[in-house]
Amino acid sequence: MKIMFASDIHGSAFYCRRMVERYKKSGAKRLVLLGDILYHGPRNDLPRDYAPKEVIAMLNPLKHEIYAVRGNCDTEVDQMVLEFPIMADYGVLAIEGKILYATHGHVFNEEHLPPVLPGDILVHGHTHLLRADRVDTADCGPICILNPGSVSIPKGGNPPTYGLLEDGVFTILTLDGEAVKELKL
Repeated sequence: MKIMFASDIHGSAFYCRRMVERYKKSGAKRLVLLGDILYHGPRNDLPRDYAPKEVIAMLNPLKHEIYAVRGNCDTEVDQMVLEFPIMADYGVLAIEGKILYATHGHVFNEEHLPPVLPGDILVHGHTHLLRADRVDTADCGPICILNPGSVSIPKGGNPPTYGLLEDGVFTILTLDGEAVKELKL
């Protein structure tokens, strides 16, 4: 099953629209949102076409296909207008025989690992920096760390990106569909 991962929309109707278009074209069966959906946050500039109400209108029709976790900019008020759960700090997904620990990244990350075992996968957003690496941690042994980057406010000179997981391969793509990085899990 193909699954799309996206993070840090931050209320941008422009980038959310492009992300939803890529999701529909991709053939993915689920969209995993890794937090910071509606609000831009006090440390970020307003993203292009900041319009949280439009983002709500684009995402709510996909409510049966979305798994989401809470980002540091997501609140109970956001949950009141979104028709899919967003308030969990993490989700554990069993996909293609792998365990993926999905979180935003502001609580659990490489420096503060969640309960993972060797071979597990930590997927998060928050940093706005794309990543797909295998690392050997002191506490847990070898794990994969994935970050699809940011849909609307990328950092580190990166373009807006998302991730696709299919057949054991995690690919980070631009919103134009160009592959930027790939990792066989």
